[in-house]
Amino acid sequence: MKKISFGFIAVCIFCLNANAQNTPKKDNGGITPEKLESWVPVPIITPGNTNADAPSDAIVLFNGKDLSAFQKKDGSPAKWQLDPEGTVTDVKGAGDLITKQAFGNCQLHVEFRTPAVVKNSGQARGNSGVYFMGKYEVQVLDSYDNVTYSNGQAAAVYKQYAPLVNASRKPGEWQTYDIIFTAPIFKDNGDVEAPGRLTVIHNGVLVQNNVSILGPTDWAQVPVYKKHDPKLPLLFQDHGDNGNPISYRNIWIREL
Repeated sequence: MKKISFGFIAVCIFCLNANAQNTPKKDNGGITPEKLESWVPVPIITPGNTNADAPSDAIVLFNGKDLSAFQKKDGSPAKWQLDPEGTVTDVKGAGDLITKQAFGNCQLHVEFRTPAVVKNSGQARGNSGVYFMGKYEVQVLDSYDNVTYSNGQAAAVYKQYAPLVNASRKPGEWQTYDIIFTAPIFKDNGDVEAPGRLTVIHNGVLVQNNVSILGPTDWAQVPVYKKHDPKLPLLFQDHGDNGNPISYRNIWIREL
């Protein structure tokens, strides 16, 4: 084998460097890596010890002690039942649980429990709902081994989008919703500039992936947007006729 001298290697390296220096540089419009960096400070918060714990910038709507953040539709005190274990349970005919504060874009965490004793089936089995702006419902239902229309089961955007999967736990077990809601935007003439959007994580599983809301959810009406305020109260539904009271706990919200 012919030996290669160190002098030959040095000459090769010199030629390569010279060639690199003579190669025209790609015109990047004067953009440097530094110009692509954003140094706008990101707000610092303290996350909870678990996903269920409210972060430091959250508004705690229900901490197990009182219903001071809520009222009935007519503005009178909420009549749902406070339980010794730090939960609140729907009482038949008590009316919807409505926040005193109005919200628009938000992140909501809520935990719910359907009755351990199953009495009915379909839509009459542990029925409630979380209504953003009092208009756009994420369905609450006992959907464990319970057949109903898919866009009306638990974690559905009611009568609009079925969940990607059924992530329901057994009756009587606590379940979680973590929901990102983007409020619709309206033009001055009332036309929709941008529809509302929902992302829903049910028991840690993504079930609604940034879906475009078609309009207010309703049992028997085709959804049609009507211009409304940019912020409206959040509503937890008293279904009234199901005889299966839903319990909630640990409800907090972050305005976005």
